[in-house]
Amino acid sequence: MTKTGLDKVSRRRFIGRTAAMAAAALAAGPAFAQSTIQDIISSPRRGSWDDQFDAKSSRSVAETATRHPIASADTIAFVERAIFDYQDSLARGGWPRVPATKKLRMGVSDPDVRILRERLIASGDMDRSAGLSNEFDSYVDGAVKKFQARHGLPPDGVLGSYTYQALNVSTDVRLGQLETNLVRLRSMSGFLGDRYVMVNIPAAQIEAVENGSVVLRHTAIVGKIDRQTPILNSKIHEIILNPYWTSPRSIIEKDIVPLMRKDPTYLTRNNIRLFDGQGNEVQPELVDWNAEKAPNLMFRQDPGKGNAMSSTKINFHNPHAVYMHDTPQQGVFNKLLRFESSGCVRVQNVRDLNTWLLRDTPGWDRQTMEATIASRENTEILLTTPVPVYFTYFTAWASQDGVVQFRDDVYQRDGVEELALR
Repeated sequence: MTKTGLDKVSRRRFIGRTAAMAAAALAAGPAFAQSTIQDIISSPRRGSWDDQFDAKSSRSVAETATRHPIASADTIAFVERAIFDYQDSLARGGWPRVPATKKLRMGVSDPDVRILRERLIASGDMDRSAGLSNEFDSYVDGAVKKFQARHGLPPDGVLGSYTYQALNVSTDVRLGQLETNLVRLRSMSGFLGDRYVMVNIPAAQIEAVENGSVVLRHTAIVGKIDRQTPILNSKIHEIILNPYWTSPRSIIEKDIVPLMRKDPTYLTRNNIRLFDGQGNEVQPELVDWNAEKAPNLMFRQDPGKGNAMSSTKINFHNPHAVYMHDTPQQGVFNKLLRFESSGCVRVQNVRDLNTWLLRDTPGWDRQTMEATIASRENTEILLTTPVPVYFTYFTAWASQDGVVQFRDDVYQRDGVEELALR
């Protein structure tokens, strides 16, 4: 198992100190040396460096993964059990607030770490047998990473602003969040389909589910707070490879017109062409971009590498005119906050999802799809069997092993301001 640089340094320092102290003890005599070495091994400052030091953190993060779909009858039972556990925790006083004044990480010895240990034990992220001390050791590191992973944060083991905010949401607020989401889960307790796609907006994540198991998970970009992705149920009926992109009116008014006022070459550089109601192309220089209202024209971008939807558009009927699609800006999927779209959903590794969706459509294996994308020719594919799709809003759920997941209430639908952390 590969060590992080910090792991290596922390262990090297400990071993170096131990060797130096042992050498000094040997100079003082064999009996004293044996006693001193035993004291070093037993010292509380040593922390809990177990035999699986390097594996513990990675193992803790892996524990948060599950093949259970969020929207399933099993999840309802798991959340009900989590509610019982959180009620019990609240009855025992809940968990302490961790002072958010220091950037705690592996190797640190600080009184605040003892409070952190109490907090992580109370929420089940760290085993009670790890004990209470001031040492940020491998047990604490693994527990922090597990906590971060189940709150949708990068599992780096470092306590920064977002981790502190999530840690210091009180027990009763988290209990209420579970109860709110239990109602949402129960509303989706019916049969969703043998195969279906679920977009969970607060998690900015997509599940492809087959026969009751998650077969694919995709990171997503969803709507901004002021351009929210809607809740909806539909069926994916079409995939368009190398799509034209037709700009929604909202983007024309809020984004494109202001850009054209600053840079008259914007449309040409981005292969966006204008068409009137009769399908006639209109040259950008003939439009008054300083007019009070945006021009009543269709803004259409040609297929190609720079197209806003890149390789793919996934269509399903809905009154909101939203869809799922690829993007030429793959770096956005690495962001912590992935609420940047105008309501549509961008899909990371969308070609994997395409392949799964097209599995029962004759003539569309992965190789054919890739060749078609490479041709840059606009191609519309009707699915032989439409696949149900659900846009949902779950900020809390749980899995079989008792791992409870929380996400920020980005659209403030849980009714508690404290949960809209970011």
